[in-house]
Amino acid sequence: MVVYNGQSLSFTQNYTGPNQKPHKERDANDGRKKSSKSVELTPVVTAPEKSVPVRKVSLKESINDNELRPEFEETLRKIDEEIGVTSVMDAAVSKSVKGRESFESQTVWESTPLSDVAQQGITEEKAHLIKPTILAAPAGSPKKEKQNGIKPKEQGTWVRYTRLTKADGNYVNYNEVYHDRDIFVEDYKEMNRSFKIYVYPHRRNDPFANVLLPVGSEPGGNYASESYFKKVLMSSYFITKDPTKADLFFLPFSIARLRHDPRIGVGGIQDFIKDYILNISQKYPYWNQTGGADHFYVACHSIGRSAMDKANEVKFNAIQVVCSSTYFQPGYIAHKDACLPQIWPRQGVLPNFSSSNRKKLAFFAGKINSPVRGKLLQVWRNDTEIFAHFGRLTTPYADELLGSKFCLHVKGFEVNTARIADSLYYGCVPVIIANYYDLPFADILNWKSFSINVATLDIPLLKKILKRFSFEEYLMLQRNALKVRKHFQWHLSPVDYDAFYMVMYELWLRRSSVRLPLNAFVHPN
Repeated sequence: MVVYNGQSLSFTQNYTGPNQKPHKERDANDGRKKSSKSVELTPVVTAPEKSVPVRKVSLKESINDNELRPEFEETLRKIDEEIGVTSVMDAAVSKSVKGRESFESQTVWESTPLSDVAQQGITEEKAHLIKPTILAAPAGSPKKEKQNGIKPKEQGTWVRYTRLTKADGNYVNYNEVYHDRDIFVEDYKEMNRSFKIYVYPHRRNDPFANVLLPVGSEPGGNYASESYFKKVLMSSYFITKDPTKADLFFLPFSIARLRHDPRIGVGGIQDFIKDYILNISQKYPYWNQTGGADHFYVACHSIGRSAMDKANEVKFNAIQVVCSSTYFQPGYIAHKDACLPQIWPRQGVLPNFSSSNRKKLAFFAGKINSPVRGKLLQVWRNDTEIFAHFGRLTTPYADELLGSKFCLHVKGFEVNTARIADSLYYGCVPVIIANYYDLPFADILNWKSFSINVATLDIPLLKKILKRFSFEEYLMLQRNALKVRKHFQWHLSPVDYDAFYMVMYELWLRRSSVRLPLNAFVHPN
């Protein structure tokens, strides 16, 4: 039973609404299975007097069999018509009903200004709900004149939220930005409280101290993530000088500095790493205790992967935190290793999106250094909606990102570029065209909630794929992209949940619970 505008409305499978003629009762003669279930609408929130008109109702229904699904969809459609909503059953429900798996859905409609939806997103009050959908103005919505301080163009915008629950009580989560926010928050607190890292020291007169120490100035450039992480870590409270209290051990060599050191260069990096591991394994007992499984290094340049070719125990045992995180390559092991996000550092005030006008459907600019990018340019170079640029832009890069709905991250020489972080920074929904990319923070973030993944073979279908997303679905993606933007920013003084803390969390997940010396595994005889 729901009371709206003084009317008591009752909804069952044999639905009768005040604005519709009664439907014939279904029975065995209909040729359809009659359900003994009923759908009942009950008030969730009562709108206070003299406020913006708010109408909230919740719909609960269990779906246990595909035979009942048509009746469920029909019931939703009728209720939508009754309250003036013309859209069909929520896509999240439709996609979630598979076989005989049991779900319970709860749908809430609420009148809210469009500006609140687009800019503020879901409030804490609605944080437990998923799949927000902006709907057309319903019949009987507020009149066009200004009321209660709300502009006429903002009235009559309705939002529908849907939450799905499996029969076992677990949530079906398609559009939350975290796989499990509660677990993440609790683990994050524990990480900050107890996580400790030991950094191997070096002599003050070590001739290669420059590749072992953090950079002196603020990092910059395309591969700054490596230097940022090391610089912030070395001055953080995660560092311990007592190796017996350490959860992990940091191998502090810098691939970027080794690459540019004329004494070493690209050709000498492999020998340097091999000698370094031999040195610490002979001088300290910690590497040998686990075979390096509780050790890690950080690298952003792609050469970091081949740098371990003469130190297989690093490649296959240690944790590799690298930007070039592709599980297509045998040297990278997903879940053991972790992705370091490639981020071009940006300082200052975040962009203001209120003045942005996203007229372009999609945008890409970059060198043609891979067959994938070549295919993109070949298909879309002269398109009027997808702007694919090769060479130097004639307009500011930031303006192009601010003027596009979708921004393309396209595989170049490696799967990684800084374009995902660029897209998020400017509020553009990232489209990832890079097969086998182990995405940053994939253990934490639900990438499907704020980005689109397109297989390289589907480049000719790119426009069709992007246009499948309705305006309200796009707003949901963009809103979620803005939510995760803070995770893709570096700060010299780290800020909670920024890129540094997220990488630390990935390392914390990979720490060893128990470390046993290798001699503990000797044969009993």
